[in-house]
Amino acid sequence: MSDAALAIVQRSYTMQVRAESWRDGELLAADIPVAGGQEDRDRSLNIPERVSLSVPCRDRGFNWDPQADPDHPLAAFGQQLHISYGVDVGGDFEWVDRGWFVITEVGSDGDTVSVTAQGLLTLIDEAKFVSPFQPSGTFSSTVRSLVEPALTVQVDGLLTDQSVPVGMQWDSDRLGGLTELLSAWAADAYVTEDGILLVEKLIDGGTPVLTLTDGVGGTVVRWQGSGNRDGAFNVVIAQGEDSSGNQLQGVVYDLDSASPYRYGGPFNPLPVPYVFSSPLMTTVSQCRAAAAAQLLQLRRASSRRLAVSMVPHPGLVTGDVISATGAGLVGAPCVIETLSLPYSPGEMSLTVRVL
Repeated sequence: MSDAALAIVQRSYTMQVRAESWRDGELLAADIPVAGGQEDRDRSLNIPERVSLSVPCRDRGFNWDPQADPDHPLAAFGQQLHISYGVDVGGDFEWVDRGWFVITEVGSDGDTVSVTAQGLLTLIDEAKFVSPFQPSGTFSSTVRSLVEPALTVQVDGLLTDQSVPVGMQWDSDRLGGLTELLSAWAADAYVTEDGILLVEKLIDGGTPVLTLTDGVGGTVVRWQGSGNRDGAFNVVIAQGEDSSGNQLQGVVYDLDSASPYRYGGPFNPLPVPYVFSSPLMTTVSQCRAAAAAQLLQLRRASSRRLAVSMVPHPGLVTGDVISATGAGLVGAPCVIETLSLPYSPGEMSLTVRVL
């Protein structure tokens, strides 16, 4: 986003949503008349992105109810929505790309067509293996075998490629296989706004992209709900095996002095382990790296969270780091875990995790 647009979204502004429909590389509709809707993202879900749209049944002489027509722009037969969010900057709209979404459901009620679409990982989740899949080659080549040509893969150069051990297989769950490989690789993956599956080293933190202050510009920052001990562990054990079949394991303790679950702290003076295993891990160092990455994943589920309501900011996505002041915190770095972005005038809501 330009500096001008970033300044405008700090207060009330005029917005517009642009939706295109594509199938198999062909543009079916360039300007779907979006009357309302919402975009929801949640990093804890297998398919993190979900979009809902309300469209008038008839607009400019065109019937937007697909009924039984598989070639209609809003049908659920391979059609994908490309969504952009426009910010009025001095009379011209600056468009922010929100990504690509597979139409999964459509229905009509009176004068309105309701459309539901999900992120492109839907294509991987649907595509169960016809027969057991035996990976070979390297981790990066296996990721490509799992998802291409449905998605194009880009692997971050900071990741060190590894060889896949001989003899393992996945029976049916393609997305489950991808998740297991990423865990063993100490990696994370998400679909970019360009529709690319980006695989990168799993990290937790970064430079804040935005500062939010309770009471400024209509922003409200509050502690979210209640807490519990579920998903709270202070040690992770990752188990694998070497080429001779010997069992290996890597152990990582939560030694962060700022963590309420730290090992040896008041949460529990004894180890509370989380154990996972995969034949993809063939050395102790791989097990340790995977255990450290898994500890970061577990903190996502158990750390303190804030609920934020604010003027919609179309430049934000889950995983972004923001700086939050409010609810007793001053300039606290936080990661966006969930967000809801309205596609009509309204408030945006975030759930952020305190780092």
